[in-house]
Amino acid sequence: MTVGVLALQGDFREHADVLRTLGADVIHVRRPEELAVVDGLVIPGGESSVMDKLARAFGLAEPLRARIRSGLPVYGTCAGLIMLADSVLDAIVGQESLGGLDVVVRRNAFGSQTQSFETDLDIPVLGADPVHAVFIRGPVVESVGPAATALATLADGRVVAVEQGNLLGTSFHPEITGEYRFHEYFLSKVRARTLAA
Repeated sequence: MTVGVLALQGDFREHADVLRTLGADVIHVRRPEELAVVDGLVIPGGESSVMDKLARAFGLAEPLRARIRSGLPVYGTCAGLIMLADSVLDAIVGQESLGGLDVVVRRNAFGSQTQSFETDLDIPVLGADPVHAVFIRGPVVESVGPAATALATLADGRVVAVEQGNLLGTSFHPEITGEYRFHEYFLSKVRARTLAA
C-alpha cells in the first residue's frame, strides 16, 4: 500500500510523517508518474489557489481529476478540501478545483491567520471520544449535496468534515495535533480498495 502526499505546496511533510507513523509507505507526489503508482492520496493544507496553479503547471491537474473519478481514495485537509470541492465560493479569478466532492465550500471562511482557533468536535465515525480540531484560515462547507455526507459540524451548525465514497475532506488540520484517527480512517479506505482490486 503506497500513499502519496501532494507535495506542491503546504504542510505535506506533516501528513507524510503521520502516514509513516501509521505504517504506510509514503511518496511525495509532484509529477503524473508519481501519482500513477499510489493507492491513495492526501492533499494537504496550504494555499488552494497556489496548489491549483502548480498542479496545472506540473501537468498534474487532469491526471488528478482522472484518478479521483476512477475511485482513488483521497483525503483533503483545509486547502485540500477546497481542491476536492465541486464548487468554491470566494475563489480568486481563474482558480479551479479538482472536484469530486458534492459540496460547496467557502475559502478562508473563518477569517485571517490571527482568527485561527481550536475546538473539540463529535465525529461518530471516529468513535466516542471528541476530536481536537485546529482551524487555520480554514474553509467551511456551505452546502452538502445529496452524494456527500457531513461528518462533523461546529456548534453553530457549520459543516467542517465531509465524505463521499472514497473521498474525505476536513476544514481543519489533524496532522498538526497528534490526532491520527482521520488518517487511520482514510487508510482504511485505501486498504479496502487495494484488497478489492
